[in-house]
Order: sequence, then structure tokens, then C-alpha cells
Amino acid sequence: MNLNPVFDLRTVNVTRYVAPLREGGSLPALAEADDDFLYVLKFRGAGQGTKALIAELIAGETARALGLRIPEIVFANLDEAFGRTEPDEEIQDLLKASTGLNLALHYLSGAITFDPLVTTVDPKLASQIVWLDCLMTNVDRTARNTNMLMWHKELWLIDHGASLYFHHSGQPWNEAVKRPFVQVKDHVLLTQAAELDLVDTEFRALLTPERIAGIVSLVPDEWLIDQSEEASPAERRDVYVQFLTTRIANSDVFLNEAQHARKALV
Repeated sequence: MNLNPVFDLRTVNVTRYVAPLREGGSLPALAEADDDFLYVLKFRGAGQGTKALIAELIAGETARALGLRIPEIVFANLDEAFGRTEPDEEIQDLLKASTGLNLALHYLSGAITFDPLVTTVDPKLASQIVWLDCLMTNVDRTARNTNMLMWHKELWLIDHGASLYFHHSGQPWNEAVKRPFVQVKDHVLLTQAAELDLVDTEFRALLTPERIAGIVSLVPDEWLIDQSEEASPAERRDVYVQFLTTRIANSDVFLNEAQHARKALV
């Protein structure tokens, strides 16, 4: 599986709905595509709509650009006829609401949920993941819900739909961008993140404005059209670029918060 950052994603067509993954709040599904691979399918018709898909895409590909392990992300096209034979009414409604372009992640067959009581994470890797989640304001990497998998004895990151919290809350980006990420105190890897200063230096050098713009450019226009907002897809895409580049330039704000929270724990 390619770990290099890419500014292009494959598109697959969903051919078979295999099973719902009911542990996910937005009812993702295991599905098969026309390339014969299995994927964890995230639906545009789910509760958070395309904003969760945007967050999943931007955070996931940013993590990949930083060298972290992320399952391949693809666009998944869902035909309007796909849900007609689904007997479960809730799932049928979800499929009907998700016609068009959705998001899917390569299914890591045989992977097990990361357990912090069983597996100790290297301080550098723990620091990298904490830094990423502070940048992305990802509230969903706690001991109760780690959103990490062990696959072939390596740690893989999944489920970033709760990232970029400002766009879920409706808070203006320029009010949220320089705020410390106070939820880092609950991060499952915070106590092991002993190399945050080193990681901050390395990651700031990697995440250039050009690289951020390339990642955000992957977001399809159709996910950026919101009837409640007058902004064009290009203008809304630029918000994500400005939010991330400004946050990276001021990383000392979330870095200091993470270090302070860690000192309180260790």
C-alpha cells in the first residue's frame, strides 16, 4: 500500500453492499467495488453529510503526507439503483441519500483495534499522531475510541471524520484557527508523546502551503456546495487551506497546550 502523499485519488464503483459496520456513529458499511477490493464506505447521506467526508479526506491525506500509515482512500461512486433491493429500511434510506460520490478506505482484513493496555507506542510515533490530531482538532482519538488499528504488527490510523471541528460547529475559521486544542488532554497517546518539539520542527517543514493546497484540492466540488452558504466551492476550499496553513504557522499554540496537558498526566 502506497504511503506517499498523492494529489489524485482513484475512483471505484460500489458493486455490493456487504454489511453495516454498526460501531460507527454514521453507519459506515463494508462494501465491495468493481476492482474486487473490499472497502469501509463512508456515506455522504449520513448525519454529518459531506463535511465528515471532507474531514476524512483532508486529515487522512495529511497524515499520509507526514509518513503515517493510513489505508488507501478512494472516491466511491454509488448508483441510484443500488439501494432498491436492501431490505433494511434505515440502510435503504441511507443508500438513497448517498447517490453519487462517497468516500471509502481500503479494508484492512484481519486488523484488530489498538489497545493501549496491550501495545506501547514509540514516543516519536505517539508524538507524531498527537501533533496531527492537534492540528486537525480531531476529538476522536481517546482511550474509549482510539480509532487506530494494529495490522501486520504496525499501527494504522482510521476515522478522521470528526476532525476540522470548526466546520461541524459552524464556528468561523478565523476564530477557531489560533485556539489551543484543549481536548488533547484526553488523547490516548498523550502520555507517550515525549518528542513533541522534535516532531513540530519536522512536520512544519513537511507541510508547506503548496502541499496543503494540493491535499485540499482533492476535495470534489460537489462536496463543497452547501445550499445554506453563498460561498463557491473554490472559496470554501480556500477556507480549509487558510485554516491549516495559519494553524501550522502558529503551531506553538497547540503544541504548548499538549505539553501542558502531558505534564499534568506524567
